[in-house]
Amino acid sequence: MFKKLTDGCVHLVNRYLPDPFIFCIILTIVVFIGALPATHAGVIAVINAWGVGVWNLLAFSMQMVLVLVLGSAFANAPAIKKLIARIASIAKTPVQAIIVVTFFSLLACWLNWGFGLVVGAILAKELARQIKGVDYRLLIASAYSGFVVWHAGISGSIPLALATPDAPGAPGALATATGGAVTHIISTSQTIFAPWNLICCLIILVCLPFINAKMHPAPGEAITVDPKLLAEAQIEYAAPVTPAEKMENSVTCSAIIAIAGLVYLVYYFATSGFNLSLNIVNFIFLILGIIFHKTPIGYVRAIADSAKGAAGIILQFPFYAGIMGMMTFAPEGGTSLAGVISNFFVSISNNVTFPLFTFLSAGIVNFFVPSGGGQWAVQGPIMMPAGLKLGVDPSITGMAIAWGDAWTNMIQPFWALPALGIAGLSARDIMGYCLITLFFVGIVVCGGFVVVGLMA
Repeated sequence: MFKKLTDGCVHLVNRYLPDPFIFCIILTIVVFIGALPATHAGVIAVINAWGVGVWNLLAFSMQMVLVLVLGSAFANAPAIKKLIARIASIAKTPVQAIIVVTFFSLLACWLNWGFGLVVGAILAKELARQIKGVDYRLLIASAYSGFVVWHAGISGSIPLALATPDAPGAPGALATATGGAVTHIISTSQTIFAPWNLICCLIILVCLPFINAKMHPAPGEAITVDPKLLAEAQIEYAAPVTPAEKMENSVTCSAIIAIAGLVYLVYYFATSGFNLSLNIVNFIFLILGIIFHKTPIGYVRAIADSAKGAAGIILQFPFYAGIMGMMTFAPEGGTSLAGVISNFFVSISNNVTFPLFTFLSAGIVNFFVPSGGGQWAVQGPIMMPAGLKLGVDPSITGMAIAWGDAWTNMIQPFWALPALGIAGLSARDIMGYCLITLFFVGIVVCGGFVVVGLMA
């Protein structure tokens, strides 16, 4: 039965899921058509919202390119390759390979989503090199499946936003983001480290590796990859002769930058606490890459090689920004398409079902606004006051939005692009397996919010 379900999902996705860019264009058309009646705005107004929105994720797009490029370059340093190879050597069979990559990816993404996305894909490639007969598509899908817990972990943007005091120059920012429902910070002990949230994460951590392993095809049906194709080409470079070449190969130059970077990181963590923002994760990868590649020119070559997989991010992220622009566009005195979706679920909720319906609405909105910050900006001012009016704890409402945002990433290629760039696969190759993850996690989290609603 399970094998038939898996095969059906893989067949469905392989047959009907187009290239992620075409998928992005289809989403753009769907949101445009939906925004017209939802906002009661004209065609030109909605197109303008799309055109203006296209450029609203430029900084974030560059951050994601750097997540891919810096992470890959760091992982390709000789010492790091050996460490990853040692972790991969834990697995001896294809099934064990799936279990290992899923477990480590879940753990890494819970600790920090940017780190987990990169490390999971790189570990998967190493396992494909070492384990004969492992299905490469399922291996990469399993690495990406760990991303489903990111927003319930310690780098989750919504629980961290709820726990962050207003900046001195922006009083009332938290109240504004929550539609006035939250005026004082909510500790992470009530969100990330709440017992019900940790239990949901633990169930997924224990069960998902074995569910993914159960999906592995029979030996004769597995789609494998020749390990030689995954091996990086070893290029021999001539010894430096000219002064310019000696500077390029100078360990001293790298050491100066590395020391400066380490001093900054020590100062940052000493003054800001253990706050792993995306910029800090990228900065850590940057400095570690410089250290482990030893010479400036060695790092330049690693970066150039890693940048080849960033094309999908560069092309598609502006279009998703445009989709977000249409989803959040609301004429003066009107409601956005995202607001219409959120308000519908509010209208059918009571104090028991509200956490569940908030989670489901967030999953739908995330399909079109696949950014944690964007999701919070869209749903926070609507769902947080509604939950408060029904007597639902704001910490539960916030985490319901967070879980919904992470959940439907399993069928949304947006976040898979860095992993796919590292692996050299398309979304079509992995999303059939990710559908099973979507079903399983949906059951676990829906059950969790039903229990939380009954106990509230």
